[in-house]
Amino acid sequence: MFADRAKIYIRSGKGGDGHCSFRRELYVPNGGPDGGDGGKGGDLIFEVDKGLNTLADYRHRRKYAAGDGEQGGKRRCHGKDGKDLVLYVPEGTVIKEASSGKVIADMSGENKRQVVLKGGKGGLGNQHFATATMQVPKYAQPGQPARELEVNLELKVIADVGLIGFPNVGKSTLLSRVTNAEPKIANYHFTTLNPNLGVVDLEGAKGFVMADIPGLIEGASEGVGLGHEFLRHIERTKMMIHVVDAAGSEGRDPVDDIYKINAELENYNPDIAKRPQVIAANKTDLIYDGSEEQIKRLKDEFEPKGIRVFPISGVSGKGISELLYYVSSELGKMDDTPVVFEQEFFPEDELIYEDLPYTVEKDGEVYVVEGPKIEKMLGYTNLDSEKGFAFFQKFLKDTGILDELEASGIQEGDTVKMYGLQFDYYK
Repeated sequence: MFADRAKIYIRSGKGGDGHCSFRRELYVPNGGPDGGDGGKGGDLIFEVDKGLNTLADYRHRRKYAAGDGEQGGKRRCHGKDGKDLVLYVPEGTVIKEASSGKVIADMSGENKRQVVLKGGKGGLGNQHFATATMQVPKYAQPGQPARELEVNLELKVIADVGLIGFPNVGKSTLLSRVTNAEPKIANYHFTTLNPNLGVVDLEGAKGFVMADIPGLIEGASEGVGLGHEFLRHIERTKMMIHVVDAAGSEGRDPVDDIYKINAELENYNPDIAKRPQVIAANKTDLIYDGSEEQIKRLKDEFEPKGIRVFPISGVSGKGISELLYYVSSELGKMDDTPVVFEQEFFPEDELIYEDLPYTVEKDGEVYVVEGPKIEKMLGYTNLDSEKGFAFFQKFLKDTGILDELEASGIQEGDTVKMYGLQFDYYK
């Protein structure tokens, strides 16, 4: 099966911890702090590889993590930075946050490389915490934590025009005739299980990329058959060629077929259903009595609605040139900006306050606040700076810790303790 979806777990690198140490030199009995900084964690990066056309590589391995930063050392030695991890994907891959389905990145258009998860900053060594009043700081910052996500990868083919229609109406035959694509063709339902792409070159007109979207059936928008596997590939197309069997060689009614497929598009995504269409009334070579009745019926039904009908034969080539030049002309009237999905999920903002369990308890006259994420937050916040202290105050407010302290009966001037940090409470 064509691998156009995958679910993977990704993680950036943790920042290395700062080091706590002091100079030990001959004749220097009380050397100052010399703990080095931790290294930065590696970034988790997605990059387009033009040589890839499926997501098969991500079907067998599900977990990917960038390198962690190394701990700082003595004598102000800086820890080594963690190694970035680059994940290569085909052009057109959309990266979504798994639980919400929100778009993190669309690897198409100008976006060839994107840092999805930044590595944690390295913690500062104790050399940075020496002050006039604290000349022997026995504290170093922990490194910033790694960031992690479960993401869905979805490949949505990049084509200007999509060929749609029921199975076995001749879409693959048409694609193979007008492009350099070589789809497998046979007289069976669901012969095509993969989207096939080809470039249409026209003399004296602008060419375009055409995709054969595998056959749709009723209920496809609800996932019947392989519906969702195929429908996602229509999302980037600007125009659709609706291929029908004008000869009714399998006993199908072409007018009814068009309405059924359009209903599936409407159910799946109303915006797609509104995109321009042109009808390719195929298999005219099988109309042996020379009757134009079905073609006339199609034109009478759809041309008043602004949908042109072109009688063609994918086998003989009759009528195909007129169809392609019309499609090229219509594409020329449209915005040539590629369809790119906007970012909806921003890991830098969304993950910072994610899952923050904490406890507030009174120990004698001191209010003790604890929790694993609070410890990490304190580790990468420099409370000596005005900006860092403002961030700390916002953190207490946004996470509800201040409300919890007040509910516990704290009064102005009372002491609050958080992992070695102690301060007086004032509104």
